Amino acid sequence: MFNSQKHVFWQALLVTILIFSIGIISGIIIENWRTNKISDLYQQSELNLLDIKLQSEIYSLGSFNCDEAVRENIEFADKIFEEAKILDRYEKASRLTDSLLVEHKKYDLLRTTLLLNSIKIKETCNNNYYEVVYFYDYNDPSLDIKAKQKVFSRLLNELKSRKGSEILLIPIAGDNEISSINLLLNQFNVKESELPVILIDRKTKVTELQTIEDLLKYFN
Repeated sequence: MFNSQKHVFWQALLVTILIFSIGIISGIIIENWRTNKISDLYQQSELNLLDIKLQSEIYSLGSFNCDEAVRENIEFADKIFEEAKILDRYEKASRLTDSLLVEHKKYDLLRTTLLLNSIKIKETCNNNYYEVVYFYDYNDPSLDIKAKQKVFSRLLNELKSRKGSEILLIPIAGDNEISSINLLLNQFNVKESELPVILIDRKTKVTELQTIEDLLKYFN
């Protein structure tokens, strides 16, 4: 009787260990798949950004069509914005390794380069579209900050839906300890303790929002 119970115990233990191991391995496989998908997105976006930067260099050689330059830049920003949503979904699903954090930093650098490219084109072309940069708290925000950022994200999505190509929307994590982004924050007088912050045309800081009307008043 005792041996029979002992045998059943070991069988149950082995089954439990097997199920647990399968769960861990499956989680790692899924995480690696997500990371590979994000890497694919980043590599494609990097090629597109290189193309746009080369276009900008070509434009600097002489006269160029500002409307075309602005259109290309905004379309690329829109593409990056949609890819950022995919990245956000992957991150919310699971984070078993540091791979997603590394890819997120790559995206932050990509979007920062996009912003700098936009500044150059906008100053050269004197176009009237709005640059909207959303600096947010990425690393372990408090529950209050998470709730606030959820509101900000929803309102920015609605703003983009309403204004379309009038808005160049670029979200960037402001607390990933990336030197170039820290320099930008200092230049724009945005402190990490203030996050989340919406920066409009590099001069207007928005730190409190409740409704879409609160946001729309900054856009005539």
